[in-house]
Amino acid sequence: MAVDTTAEVKAIARYIRMSPHKVRRVLDQIRGRSYREALIILEFMPYRACDPILKVLRSAAANAEHNEGLDRATLVVSQAYADGGPSLRRYRPRAQGRAYQIRKPTCHITVAVAPEITEE
Repeated sequence: MAVDTTAEVKAIARYIRMSPHKVRRVLDQIRGRSYREALIILEFMPYRACDPILKVLRSAAANAEHNEGLDRATLVVSQAYADGGPSLRRYRPRAQGRAYQIRKPTCHITVAVAPEITEE
């Protein structure tokens, strides 16, 4: 399956309150698949990370359709990755006046779609 990366369109969701490690687990499943196939996979996976990824994927497809005039039926997920964002720091009270730090990670989700080249 050949992909035209010159017409690649992407969407980014930033500061998602989720661990990048857990988001990557889902992104690995949709990378390289067609847009419709990725939608079906995300719809039925039991992970919490699927909702923001689905939102970003739909946004990328809408960007491709509106900005570049591409057809959603020909789109393929060319890139999908999650980068770490800033961690929120919270403190848990412990015995004898101590406090332990709790890190609540955030991530930036990027999904890029590109049209599939039909080989003739």
